[in-house]
Amino acid sequence: MNFLGKYIFWFYLIFFLGILLFSLGIYFFSMDYFLFMDWEILTINSCSLVMTLLLDWMSLIFMGSVMFISSMVIYYSHIYMMNDFHSDRFLILVLLFILSMMFMIISPNLVSILLGWDGLGLVSYCLVIYFQNYKSYNAGMLTVLTNRIGDVCIILGIGWLFNSGSWHFLYYNLYFNDWGYILFLFIILAAFTKSAQIPFSSWLPAAMAAPTPVSALVHSSTLVTAGVYLLIRFSNLLYQFNLSFFLVLSMLTMFMSGLGANFEYDLKKIIALSTLSQLGLMMSILFIGYPVIAYFHLLTHAFFKALLFLCAGLIIHCMNDSQDIRHMGGLVNQLPYTSTCFSIANFSLCGLPFLSGFYSKDLVLETLTFSYFNLFIYLLFFLSVGLTVSYSTRLMYYIMTEYKGFMSSLSFHEDFIMNKSMIFLVFMGIFSGSMLSWLLFPFPDLLVMSLECKLMPLLFVMLGGWIGYEMSFMSWIGTVSGLKTPLLINFLGSMWFMPNFSTYYIYNYSLYGSKLYFDFMDMGWGEYIMSKMTITYMLFLSKLLLFYQNNNVKIFFCTFILLTFMLIII
Repeated sequence: MNFLGKYIFWFYLIFFLGILLFSLGIYFFSMDYFLFMDWEILTINSCSLVMTLLLDWMSLIFMGSVMFISSMVIYYSHIYMMNDFHSDRFLILVLLFILSMMFMIISPNLVSILLGWDGLGLVSYCLVIYFQNYKSYNAGMLTVLTNRIGDVCIILGIGWLFNSGSWHFLYYNLYFNDWGYILFLFIILAAFTKSAQIPFSSWLPAAMAAPTPVSALVHSSTLVTAGVYLLIRFSNLLYQFNLSFFLVLSMLTMFMSGLGANFEYDLKKIIALSTLSQLGLMMSILFIGYPVIAYFHLLTHAFFKALLFLCAGLIIHCMNDSQDIRHMGGLVNQLPYTSTCFSIANFSLCGLPFLSGFYSKDLVLETLTFSYFNLFIYLLFFLSVGLTVSYSTRLMYYIMTEYKGFMSSLSFHEDFIMNKSMIFLVFMGIFSGSMLSWLLFPFPDLLVMSLECKLMPLLFVMLGGWIGYEMSFMSWIGTVSGLKTPLLINFLGSMWFMPNFSTYYIYNYSLYGSKLYFDFMDMGWGEYIMSKMTITYMLFLSKLLLFYQNNNVKIFFCTFILLTFMLIII
């Protein structure tokens, strides 16, 4: 089978699998039905190796959505990666990535979840370092090491469940004792590393070193959403504890990434920070106590975010592989179809009424309004939503409008196959919100609120759009209060200096610190006083014992003579 045939074959297979799984999920939901299957792979005497599968509406609809997005990404990739020498390797890695996500979704067992969880971490490392240069290697190492923290937490969680008699965590989600708090902390820490919440946020923009189709897959429905999905599955356990601290962390993540995206000039990093912002939104509503709404936003976000990345990939392709938005401008005239798709995805991200993002975002904000939280949480939530619109408007100004970029030689060309892969995602970006809203909430909650509370989300969307428009024209060295100082711009634009602490600090200062420690402890007096003292003492005792055993008659006579001599003297 030739190169083109492989990609097309997998596209059709995965797409039809997606239709099958999505339809099954809707059927299971309507019948309130789920399957819990034990597949016995191997039995030797009394030991059996069993793979457990949980098929319910949540896992099936999510798998269907992942399959839809993956099929479009594979179809898109066979043009995007056409001139790449190792395109077969790329296809295999993407398929392994999808397989790992499937393992993670359908496993009610913490051991089999680890298979998918670890698989996602390792395959994402291989994909991030796909373009082999120093930047990719550094980004890949940061990604895999941060994710290893989460893997270790899952392994420790497996060790904890060993005391309970089974690794099927669904049995123990309502099981509460003093030790349950430890499992709760392990699961939250694992989810925070995978979903890049504070203080593990710096790996997510760094992972942009991967090819753009991979970014579309990673940031929409696979790697970063794994943490949110795990917490949704563990939600019954979470709600037995106080989640206020974790709610504040996820809200600060949302706010920090929204601020950072307004100061960023790398196209892919802006979209990555918007993913981080949406992950913070999902985590926040989850910690407030509404896992189904978090799941709903997870699905709607997946479609328009995948579309955003596919459009960005084509734009970068046409821009001589430059990702700087200051090089772009006026693309609505040169790439009309891509610009339309990009705008639809962007409007959906902003929460423009009656696009898919509106249904989930509006529901999240109205549910928050009805929750018993203070003014700080309430305002931060709405400000973060406003910032989303702000950086989206700024991005649209730099890319679409008559802004004149620096690039002189442009190779404009919209590929027909790339365009075809976007059609389905545009359709889902517009209709998936209303469709899933009718499916998941057949009897919606009645939220009665005053007019100003009801219009507050729309007000912040419009306010954010206006601020983004104004920021597009504003010079950073202008006289606007505060923005005159470069320190503030650096602070806001560099994710609150988080990469300095979690990335650069580790491989700059810790290496020197470890050398000092090695010199002082391993090569200094500490080696002799602390480490070698016990060994030297035991060696001396063993030598003494050996000497005594070899010469015991001589020693006996010598001691006898010595004792008699002492008695005579006395």
